[in-house]
Amino acid sequence: MIPALVIASILLLLGLVVLCLRIIREYERAIVFRLGRLRGPLGPGVLFVLPFLDKMVRVDLRVVTLTIPPQEVITKDNVTARVNAVVLFRVVDPVRSVMAVENHAVATSQIAQTSLRSVVGRAELDTLLAHRADLNEDLTHTLAQATEPWGVEAQVVEIKDVEIPEIMQRAMAREAEAERERRAKVISARGELQASTELRDAAITLSESPASLQLRYLQTLLELGADQNSTVVFPIPLDIVTPFLEAAGGRARGSASGTESRSDEPATGDTPHRTLTWRGPSGQDPEHDKEEAG
Repeated sequence: MIPALVIASILLLLGLVVLCLRIIREYERAIVFRLGRLRGPLGPGVLFVLPFLDKMVRVDLRVVTLTIPPQEVITKDNVTARVNAVVLFRVVDPVRSVMAVENHAVATSQIAQTSLRSVVGRAELDTLLAHRADLNEDLTHTLAQATEPWGVEAQVVEIKDVEIPEIMQRAMAREAEAERERRAKVISARGELQASTELRDAAITLSESPASLQLRYLQTLLELGADQNSTVVFPIPLDIVTPFLEAAGGRARGSASGTESRSDEPATGDTPHRTLTWRGPSGQDPEHDKEEAG
């Protein structure tokens, strides 16, 4: 009878010992309250906790990933957008994370949503789309200041996605297209300016050497012949055409002067008459021909 009681007592003590043992992992810390009094962070390793006297709270020291749900935000330029973000934080002071706040994860999530709305509401839509790095730094700094009294360190806050209305997307697409057309026109105008400058320099160089102009003319004819075109345009240099133009202009002036001289002859009587003069075979007067024959 006595050995049975001893064995039962031993088994009961072993059960109580097993119930009092707690294993704390390397990335955890234990905050123990004995009769309501705080016993500083304990662990890692094996802890002895008295049943009904001690209450233990485990605190994870690893980095926690928190996703902020999409938030309806109105930017500084009165554009409605849906913004979500991701927060990376970890506990650096287990005691304060338990003593200063009821649930540090929920509190960090709520303050992150509020900070996201506040920071994005102070920025314009272009800043939100093109300068996210600055907004991320501002969000991280704001969240770190809010969570520092809780023993929580906000390491990274990143804006993950920005959704804007479809009407605004079409307006931005038209704006981007107009900007690309403007750049294309500016580049084309600059190219025309550079080409005109080069052509002016080339014209000055060719004007100093006429032989170069002839070589260029022959090269152009060679290029036209290589393409097997049915129509060939032959440009004529001005130095060839100029004498013909001057001769034509001289004949036109001579005919105009002869017409004016005939119109100035005086009229004899009411009926006009005409004087005919016979010329010899040589085209001169008959008297002149007789003198040559003598």
